[in-house]
Amino acid sequence: MMDLRQGILLSLAIVGMFVLLLIAVFGDKGAADLGQLKREKTLLMKQNAQLERENIELYREIDRLENDLDYIESVARQELGMVRENEIILKVRKPLKSTENQAGKAD
Repeated sequence: MMDLRQGILLSLAIVGMFVLLLIAVFGDKGAADLGQLKREKTLLMKQNAQLERENIELYREIDRLENDLDYIESVARQELGMVRENEIILKVRKPLKSTENQAGKAD
């Protein structure tokens, strides 16, 4: 009788340990979740580094816009189309494509 009882207890202990192993691997906050969290952490660290680089660039541009008159003039010219007093602006037009195609067909 003792052998049967010991066998049942051993079987229950093995099944219990197997269930605990499954819970540890696949359960909430288990090894599978740990792998996913590590991937997310890596992605977030890359995004954070990129945002830090962009932040540094913006701080530099802010400093230039506050202190560098040549840079301010350059931005005003490029983005706002501003010109200095007494400057002459020349606009060159490109020929229309339809005229080029018609001229090519006539040859």
